[in-house]
Amino acid sequence: MLTSSAGAQAPGGSGAQGGARTLAGRCGSANWVCVAQCIDVSCVDRCLAEGCEKALGALARCAAKSGCGPDDSDCVSRVCGEQCDRTFEPAPPSPEKENPDPCADASVGAGTVPKEVVGRWSLEAASIRPEEKARIVGQENTDAKPRPDYARSLVVTPGGCFLMRMKLEDATLGRGNALEIRSWGAFQVNEKDDVVELRTKSGQAVGPVCGKPRVMGLSKGKFQPTTYTYEVAGDTLVLTAKTPSQQTFQFRRQTEAQQAE
Repeated sequence: MLTSSAGAQAPGGSGAQGGARTLAGRCGSANWVCVAQCIDVSCVDRCLAEGCEKALGALARCAAKSGCGPDDSDCVSRVCGEQCDRTFEPAPPSPEKENPDPCADASVGAGTVPKEVVGRWSLEAASIRPEEKARIVGQENTDAKPRPDYARSLVVTPGGCFLMRMKLEDATLGRGNALEIRSWGAFQVNEKDDVVELRTKSGQAVGPVCGKPRVMGLSKGKFQPTTYTYEVAGDTLVLTAKTPSQQTFQFRRQTEAQQAE
């Protein structure tokens, strides 16, 4: 069963946060390391629930009571600035620079990969985890709706590097806030068995938070390698996790217009 808002979780899940530093009750590095290893939206929800969900709820309530116009994020930043600062970890004193193209570093890749998997892909659907089927299927008019700001893309280079991108915007992080969560590493293919291992090496969370540009490095996170069988049929790439539940993720090759965005 596939759904665009399914409850599948990337192997490793929220436990992949490992020893990443975070401040209790705030959204920070541990949450973003966890999100960086997700493929679908429900996995993201579980990552944010780890000490971050209540803080985001308080920030949303502040914005709702602010009296600011629906498109006036500057007003919300002024009125809810203190609440926003309490929601997110403080920016480090010397934030690292944004890495827009980590796959340009040849050492990140795993070597040559099949031509058919090379390219830019957008997540189209994901299978529902068995333990969540009753909740998702039984409440199709509520929980099964995709979050409006959710998008997931995968880039695979000829040199065997992958770059995952996920955009979280104000529907999730509060008005005026946005982060693109990126992770990258080796896309290691075993063509004989049609298996690929994604070995994440690093990542970043980039975007405006609380009125300030942020570049949060995730290199200190404990990323877990994830293994999938893969199948390419035309413009469709299907990854099936090598786990007992065999969660499946379906990607569509991006059009030229999408790549230009």
